Amino acid sequence: MTENEKLLARREAVVPRGVPRVTTATAAQGRGAVIIDADGNEILDFAGGIGVMNAGHCQDEVVGAISRQAGQLLHTCFHVATYEPYVALAEKLAELLPHGDHTKVLLINSGAEAVENAVKIARQATGRPAVICFSEAFHGRTLMGMTLTSKVGYKKGCGPFAPEIYRVPFPNHGLRGDGLDMEDFVERELDRLQDAFNTLVSARDVAAIIVEPVQGEGGFVPAPPGYLRGLREICDREGIVLIFDEVQTGFCRTGRWAAYEHFGVIPDLSTWAKSMGGGLPIGAVVGRAEVMDGAEPGTIGGTYGGNPVACASALATIRIMEDLDLNARATQIGQEIRRRFEALASRCAAVGEVRGLGAMMAMELVEEDSRQPAGPLAGQVARDCLEEGVLVITAGPAGNVIRILSPLVITDEELDRGLSVIEDAVLRLSDPAGAGAGGRIVEERQA
Repeated sequence: MTENEKLLARREAVVPRGVPRVTTATAAQGRGAVIIDADGNEILDFAGGIGVMNAGHCQDEVVGAISRQAGQLLHTCFHVATYEPYVALAEKLAELLPHGDHTKVLLINSGAEAVENAVKIARQATGRPAVICFSEAFHGRTLMGMTLTSKVGYKKGCGPFAPEIYRVPFPNHGLRGDGLDMEDFVERELDRLQDAFNTLVSARDVAAIIVEPVQGEGGFVPAPPGYLRGLREICDREGIVLIFDEVQTGFCRTGRWAAYEHFGVIPDLSTWAKSMGGGLPIGAVVGRAEVMDGAEPGTIGGTYGGNPVACASALATIRIMEDLDLNARATQIGQEIRRRFEALASRCAAVGEVRGLGAMMAMELVEEDSRQPAGPLAGQVARDCLEEGVLVITAGPAGNVIRILSPLVITDEELDRGLSVIEDAVLRLSDPAGAGAGGRIVEERQA
């Protein structure tokens, strides 16, 4: 039995089956865009810990910052004794992500906690109970996060769920466009939301609308810019707090600090986590001061929120992102992934829509005749890629989306190698008779 197999067997014996295991990969070490498994094999990481490792694994500056802070202060609870790393990180986030003239920041432990606290803040600030969310959304696995999350598989048998949550269709033009051009589609979807105020919940009762500018688990679907601008106008008119969930899209993933920068729309509140911490658990709610201060003392936060070691890691991670200009690098990476996936789509009928924003890129796999989602095919592609040393994960309601969340410090050679493995797997598995076609693509590109 290999060391990988031993570790997986130990996991099976002691970890409950409800904890997801989406691959058979193991991890003993990490550096840059590479993971070393328990058997000592190198794996090229195209998952990034589900979008956590934008700045790469085990950067020396991050490891050093963690070590220094761990030798100075591990914990007091920020509620009890104020410490500088929390304040410094809050100041940095307010600088990078200004929400109006005066921005305030709450630090917590995760993206799900950020969502929970953002909803509490919005409800207190408005004195209203209801929250509107969207189909295909993912906002976490806590009670509120799970209620807001769309995919029923994530919350099977976990009800009853939180009350006063109302769901409307996400403006996915590829899925729900019905032949309309984008402008007409956006107008129709905004009208649908207005109708919901008459048939679903009164606008006077809505505290917040929460939306991902680019859906993550929903399949890397960007919201139309016109729709987000329309949401901003509706929220302003109706006194509703607009919340953007940027947990997966933030910190250079889309080529900006915030995905909302692409759309020219600033929310009232936004939620953050994942790559902000450089691998340590930390999250944040950032927002307009007048909204953030709507929460009564003692009603938000938590014992470990803004832990000093996690804050030190986040500050060092942000410095690396700035020094390496990972926003520009994300743009380059995204352009190359899009070019390669669109070229693959032109040659392989199993590749449906190619979509995303910046380096948050994905391709749908579909049945060639029916054009229905090909979830089993995507799962097999991911398994075959792992056998070839590339860690890839799927997304989408049907699990048929191959998504790329590689560290942004990935080299050009590593990116090319990983994409070649994905291309080969898609071609081989979608058309077994054409095995080897992927190799021809590599040869033609090199020529």
